[in-house]
Amino acid sequence: MNLAPLVHSFLLSFFVWINVAAQTHTKDFFTPLEANSCQLSGHLENNLNKTIAHWSIAKVPYQEFASFFSKGRPKFASGEMWGKAVRAACMFYRYQNDIRLKTLLDETVSDLLTKERANGTISCTPITDQPDAKGGDLWERKYVLLGLERYYTLVDQNPEVLASMVRQTDALISQIGPAPKTPVTATGWSHNNIESSTILEPVMRLYKLTGKNRFLDFAKYLVASGGAQGFDLVAEALSNMPPHKMAGGTYPKAYEMLSFFEGLAEYYRVTGDERIKRAIINMYRKVASKEITIVGNGGNDLYHSNGECWGDTAYEQTNPKIERMMETCVGVTWLKFSSQVLRLTGDPSIADMMERYIYNGLIGAQKSNGDTFSYSNLLNGVKDNPLGWGVYFYNKGRITCCELNGPMGLAYIPYIAVMDSRTGPVVNLYNKGTYKTTGKSGQEITLHIDSDYPKHGKITLRPKLGTPEHFTLNLRIPEWSTDTRLQLNGVDQKVTPGTYKTLTREWRADDVVSLTLDMGVRVLSAPKNDGHVALRYGPLVLARNENSDPLFDRPVELVPKNGRVNGVLKTPMSPFVQIEIQIPVTNGYITMIDYASSDNWNGRKTCTWLPVK
Repeated sequence: MNLAPLVHSFLLSFFVWINVAAQTHTKDFFTPLEANSCQLSGHLENNLNKTIAHWSIAKVPYQEFASFFSKGRPKFASGEMWGKAVRAACMFYRYQNDIRLKTLLDETVSDLLTKERANGTISCTPITDQPDAKGGDLWERKYVLLGLERYYTLVDQNPEVLASMVRQTDALISQIGPAPKTPVTATGWSHNNIESSTILEPVMRLYKLTGKNRFLDFAKYLVASGGAQGFDLVAEALSNMPPHKMAGGTYPKAYEMLSFFEGLAEYYRVTGDERIKRAIINMYRKVASKEITIVGNGGNDLYHSNGECWGDTAYEQTNPKIERMMETCVGVTWLKFSSQVLRLTGDPSIADMMERYIYNGLIGAQKSNGDTFSYSNLLNGVKDNPLGWGVYFYNKGRITCCELNGPMGLAYIPYIAVMDSRTGPVVNLYNKGTYKTTGKSGQEITLHIDSDYPKHGKITLRPKLGTPEHFTLNLRIPEWSTDTRLQLNGVDQKVTPGTYKTLTREWRADDVVSLTLDMGVRVLSAPKNDGHVALRYGPLVLARNENSDPLFDRPVELVPKNGRVNGVLKTPMSPFVQIEIQIPVTNGYITMIDYASSDNWNGRKTCTWLPVK
């Protein structure tokens, strides 16, 4: 048996671990489980499996994406497509270890490496025109680096991939910087060029892989540049400026702004700069309070076109003038940024917010066959809208940026569903599944979660281990579950909504934790108090749908008591509907389904914020 490849792989893994440890100055509260340690089943399993099979494996034109770097881009910023597709596929491989994914990824990475130019760049722009001003050169190179970094870290630690990333970043450093170089904020297509500074994230990831100080120095330059031409996004976040007024309020592009703050999170881990941490947390809180809707996404077109900018969306979400809102790229990046802040702080309210988006906005943007995602979504009106920035491909149709980002959102679910902490496992989502971690003794601990959540709120957790071991099981008690019951081996435990309940003991193989969440139907008033209400069953936002209800948008008169209505679960009429509930009104009842199951790809409408008499 030839042990050389195994030894080589082990040494690479060891030196990557040493570099990461040496270059990290802060420790996260929570960390993701190891690759292939999570196996979802139940509610979310089909969403992931369909997208893996029908998108990442069957539909993505990897070769055509890579050809942009030799033939030129067909449209501004379209060089992003390769990196986005590869990044999601690598995360899916981390989850499933599917050999079909690995084969595709090996082939396309090898193909891409042949596109490297003489100066070390993999760019859609010829060397003589680098860095281009409005084509999206730095944004595209960011996604090349992110795709290669995910491949190197999660799929195959091929030294050629790492060497190419180093050459690309060295070329970038030679071109971008103080005069006579090109300032980073002078490149990009948007009004304030926010997108170019998002290259901070892969630069920081590469620094942690290599420990090369020139990459950290370059990251410091990017941070000091402020993230937008003429504006300092860090200083604005520190001042608690509302997101829709940041960058001068001229074009506060939501997706790109969040992407810059993702890079700041990686920067903080290395530098320990508390000013940066405060800016990150402030940004999270302002977006959560000012921009995120009832289904967990944000952005609208009241002030700017396309619904891709911040626009005081939490308050304005019932405004009938909104025609486009909640870009999928925004929601997925919000999920990823939220996971960064959760890891940095351990704040359970962040996991609540992530759950809101996953079960409503994210899978609500996915087409039922799993081969595409909506570009933007409405709360009232035609929910699913595939129209937006994209490129047409022969035999594949038009592919948009949101179709590429949606799968990344799904791939993040097993990344955050159950995590590790210094004391033991942390349960963020209660979807049925099996999750593996390692105890302090070195033995494998398997956590089985059995439930049909979110259809019902009864959940059973069983830690399985060979010998008894002392650790803490951290359970998220959702803020919305005001009457939660928790038992450990039949003994009631006191819980507080909006916290992590810590169960610390010597665990044994026959221990059983029983959790019952309060899944009642709650009535939520519109933030503008404009005569609309919404209903939420557990974490699920409900909606009336024109497909099955011709009176879907007529005013209703509910019969609430203490902020709730007595909804009755029914067997769904459609196999594509997860939850169907009868809601009492003064003249009978109406039928509502979960927002995510509202299928409006046929042009029919949904009504989430109900007009009330």
